[in-house]
Amino acid sequence: MSSLPSIAIIGPGAIGGTVAAWLSRSPAIGDLTLCARTPVLALRVDTPQGLIKTRPAMITDPAEAGVVDWVLIATKTYDAAATALWLARLVGPATRVAVLQNGVEHVERFTPWVPVGQIVPVVVEIPAERSAPGVIRQRRDGWLKAPAGSDGEAFAALFPGSALVVSTDDDWISVAWRKLAVNCAGAVSALTGKPAGVVSRPEAADLMRGLVQECLAVGRAEGATLPDDLPDQIVAQSRAGPADSVNSLLADRIAGRPMEWDARNGVIARKGQALGIATPLNATAAALLSAME
Repeated sequence: MSSLPSIAIIGPGAIGGTVAAWLSRSPAIGDLTLCARTPVLALRVDTPQGLIKTRPAMITDPAEAGVVDWVLIATKTYDAAATALWLARLVGPATRVAVLQNGVEHVERFTPWVPVGQIVPVVVEIPAERSAPGVIRQRRDGWLKAPAGSDGEAFAALFPGSALVVSTDDDWISVAWRKLAVNCAGAVSALTGKPAGVVSRPEAADLMRGLVQECLAVGRAEGATLPDDLPDQIVAQSRAGPADSVNSLLADRIAGRPMEWDARNGVIARKGQALGIATPLNATAAALLSAME
């Protein structure tokens, strides 16, 4: 039996599949298993460094799962409860559970099923799209960041030589809230039904700034360090990118799938209310996106 760490990835979609493809090349891991409701016979991930083809072990029934060293959760945030049966079989006393999801509630989302001390929250920035089961295009180089400490360092050590930049950060909360600021701004496209080019309209840009400004205020109250010009930065980044770019929130709306409105906008409204900080734009965005589902 290999002494290298065994890994199970729950949710081999765009993010989980891309991470699995790079891990399949890692000399630092042992067994790699994909866990999903629908079988994925193989992965074909077109990366900026070239095509990765791999056939990791695949299971679709939690009853077939056994305890592993690492569980990587890459499902959508609203599917957290659906991982419970998998976690019951995969997680032992020494298993670490890395949560590769959007939002800032990585730990809270999984404490019903995993002890807090075994959860490793990870902020993910991997521009990737799935066109069919196991068929993924990674548009640009990506990165993952875990909190500083032994667990974060152990997570980063799973990816030696990977084109993904995997690191730790002493101020992880600021990293998470900055990513949330970008994600909450994506509601503009999802609400209008238009790709990123909509932000060229002054009124759309103002709405985006307002959403990010509310996120900035709540994030600072939660302990994040965020720059005053963050709203302008995010608008400028949106305008500088491809006008036809479709974020995952809009893609899910177009496809008629559930949307991560709560992890992107609802969380800002919920935490703002608890802190006494007004967040009318994010609250409205969450309510409207919820109603569209």
